[in-house]
Amino acid sequence: MNRHSWIILCLAYVAGLLSTSLLTFLPFDSFWQEIAIVATGLGGLSIVASVISARFGYAGASSRIWLGAGVVAILAVIYLQLRIPQPGVNDISHRVTEGFSQQVTVEGKVLTEPRLTSTGQIKFWFWVSQLTTGNDNENAATSGKLYVTVPLLQGTGIYPRENLSIQGILYRPQPATNPGGFDFRAYLARQGTFAGLKGNEVLTSERQKPTWGLWQLRQRIVRANLVGLGSPAGQLVSSMVLGRKAVDLPEDIRDRFIRNGLAHVLAASGFHVSLLLGMVLRLSDRFSVRSRLIIGASTLVIYIGLTGLQPSVMRAGLMGIGVLIALATNSKVRALGSLLLAATILLLLNPLWIWDLGFQLSFLATWGLLVTAPALYKRLDWLPPTIATAIAIPLAASIWTLPLLCYVFNTVATYSIVVNIISTPLITIISLGGMIGVIAALIIPAIGSAIAWLLLYPTLFLIEITKFFTNLPGSAFIVGKISLGLVIILYGLIGLVWLSSWWRSRWWLVLLFAVTLIIVPISYSRLNSIQVTVLATQQEQVVVVRDRGKIILINSGEANTAKYTVLPFLTRQGIDRIDCGLALDDRSRFQKGWSVIHASLPITSFVGDLTPQSTINIESTKLTSADEAISFGSTNMRLISNDPAVVQLQIHNYTWLILSPSIIEKKTDVAKYIKQNNFDTSFLALLWSGEKIPHEWLRVLKPQVAIASTTKIEENLQQQLQQQQTQLYWTGRDGAIRWIPGSGFETNLIREEDNSFV
Repeated sequence: MNRHSWIILCLAYVAGLLSTSLLTFLPFDSFWQEIAIVATGLGGLSIVASVISARFGYAGASSRIWLGAGVVAILAVIYLQLRIPQPGVNDISHRVTEGFSQQVTVEGKVLTEPRLTSTGQIKFWFWVSQLTTGNDNENAATSGKLYVTVPLLQGTGIYPRENLSIQGILYRPQPATNPGGFDFRAYLARQGTFAGLKGNEVLTSERQKPTWGLWQLRQRIVRANLVGLGSPAGQLVSSMVLGRKAVDLPEDIRDRFIRNGLAHVLAASGFHVSLLLGMVLRLSDRFSVRSRLIIGASTLVIYIGLTGLQPSVMRAGLMGIGVLIALATNSKVRALGSLLLAATILLLLNPLWIWDLGFQLSFLATWGLLVTAPALYKRLDWLPPTIATAIAIPLAASIWTLPLLCYVFNTVATYSIVVNIISTPLITIISLGGMIGVIAALIIPAIGSAIAWLLLYPTLFLIEITKFFTNLPGSAFIVGKISLGLVIILYGLIGLVWLSSWWRSRWWLVLLFAVTLIIVPISYSRLNSIQVTVLATQQEQVVVVRDRGKIILINSGEANTAKYTVLPFLTRQGIDRIDCGLALDDRSRFQKGWSVIHASLPITSFVGDLTPQSTINIESTKLTSADEAISFGSTNMRLISNDPAVVQLQIHNYTWLILSPSIIEKKTDVAKYIKQNNFDTSFLALLWSGEKIPHEWLRVLKPQVAIASTTKIEENLQQQLQQQQTQLYWTGRDGAIRWIPGSGFETNLIREEDNSFV
């Protein structure tokens, strides 16, 4: 086979893995039916390609190669399905009882270096060998990979391969309960983990640390940078050299880099490998060819190990080894062929990496640098070479990664290209200095710290740049959820410009068309959508009302709820502002949630009490009686009770009654008010926090739908609502609940009893 044939087969393998994305959208109950449909489609495409090749006599590949490519693509689909992790017969996840907290003690070995969570706990992966239940102290031999979190003090000093005994609560990870939320269950399943442990005490530990390990070298480097630079500059330099997965980077720094489109700076990638390899080749210039190959390959292997075997740096490492081999054999490196070969090798090792975001962005960015950067550099030849390069490189990478980033994060970093261009010189200086510091720290930590100290002002300047652009108005443009089909179209347009010189000269038309494809659906949705969404939270009822471009947010939840539940949902929905914030609970812990939201999305008006300590710098009003009402679009808000708060919403001829969590405790007689004021209870949806409601209330209200923000509903209450023919939902079982006029109610989770969406 010639080179073209191998390229076709490699592309077929990658295309086969990518085609598995269609399995999510096929309307078949049987998984193997979906596999058969995808395989048939791939086979059909290969037959068509074979016929065309035979008809037109394409010399690059025969019809047999195209048929072989179809077989390779089909095998790739099957191979990926076979590599999807499944719990073993003796896996610890089989010991989890649904709906119950289990106090257990697990014994086993730490698999990874511990890391900090966003809530200040220690997390790590753990291989279980023994399980002791808390009820009867029954010991059972078990196995499996476990996701463990322990308090900071309990987790201090834990190291990889350490044998531990941990006491805590065993649980089954939950799927995403809200649209746009983090699917914890799917994330752990991709790691081959199907259960978690909320540890509260590390009981026993063998505290004799091994004398050597890559994790120890990594800690040596991180400590040297911290000594020389302090925090957070020390963690940032370590992250820029080793990748943020190998370092506990402060969350605010990480978020600012991501929001400015500088996430690639915090991931070890081809840029770092190129710097390292170039430095090694320069220092070993006088050595023999064989010695340079051995030194270079050894350096790359050690560096890949220090970064934690991240797919992006493994790709760069493979391409770097290809460069070394080419130098040793005095042959020419074909960059695109090397990229495709590296992708194929890695995906043969682990086909699941095809859906790893870091893997995808790494290859797209490298592809952009290879096929687009030269053309951009040529168009910028009127600029000094250094400036032209600083513009062409980030622009080329951004062009090829932007559609994927929009699809995953639902936002566009408005000033991303500008920030990248300005930051490139600083990033180069810090990365190069950091690489030199790494080598020095491995030999003599004090020298590594001294070199790191020289990077202090460039690092602080880079942090200030990210802070400045983050605080600028419109630093992030929210596009909302875009379809996979639109992403494919956008990449098709980019490919059209790349392949066709005619379209390349008319790139602005393609850009205008692409922007139109994104903006028009967003604008239509914002102006015409009417829906009410009750989010699945643990603190209180959080409701988002969308009424033809007007957005009302009722309650924010605590700070973590606002950051990790409310904001992701609003972003996925394409919401870039809140017209009215309504606080039914003015306790300080919930005001922090409003501050978190207001820092990301402007709140035009606020209804409720704001304490002087609040950071929300807007005027607030307060409903004091049922005679007052606030209108937004077709939505009217009216206060029925002030303390505790009871609010009536009239939305598109549908009435919602929202009860404050403390209403039962304060014994407010809602039923009495309903009787005295001839309250219209037709088409009534009742939303409350899940505690027991007096029977008289339900008899008077007669809600068509009752929604509880809770994890559990009392059985007697369920029976009463069933007798009244009231449709009952609760967030702990159903996840987020959405109502759309004409379509009714639907839930975010599939109920196990009917295995279908409500």
